[in-house]
Amino acid sequence: MTTLGFMSAMEITASGLTAERVRMNTLASNLANARTTRTEEGGPYRRTDPVFRAVAASERLGVGSDPHARNVFLVEVPEVRQDTTPGPLVYDPSHPDANPEGYVEMPNVSVVTEMVNLVTATRAYEAGISMMDSVKTMARSALSIGS
Repeated sequence: MTTLGFMSAMEITASGLTAERVRMNTLASNLANARTTRTEEGGPYRRTDPVFRAVAASERLGVGSDPHARNVFLVEVPEVRQDTTPGPLVYDPSHPDANPEGYVEMPNVSVVTEMVNLVTATRAYEAGISMMDSVKTMARSALSIGS
């Protein structure tokens, strides 16, 4: 039976860091396209959101029936989903993407909401980095005990 150890803690932390990096990249894309009214697919840009999923550590890390691993999970991002909520209509008859009534459908991106989410994702990423540093410090201390 394999137990949770330093490497498992690093892998668990790394999964959270990876998920938050995907989230930050997605938010950056949303912000960059907050005024894009024409995409290759046609129509305005639609914001996207990563979907996080918890995966049992026992399933991924080979910790078998370790009782400590029962409530330990890794984070996975199985997909990045498009938000299909329609964007606001803005009256601008001179805009090249205006409809016959003179309204342009703008992207469904709220810059304020995206910035709040970006701050939250950044803080979660920073917390993950702190956790990784703590695990490395504990591993170094454990190795120094034997010398």
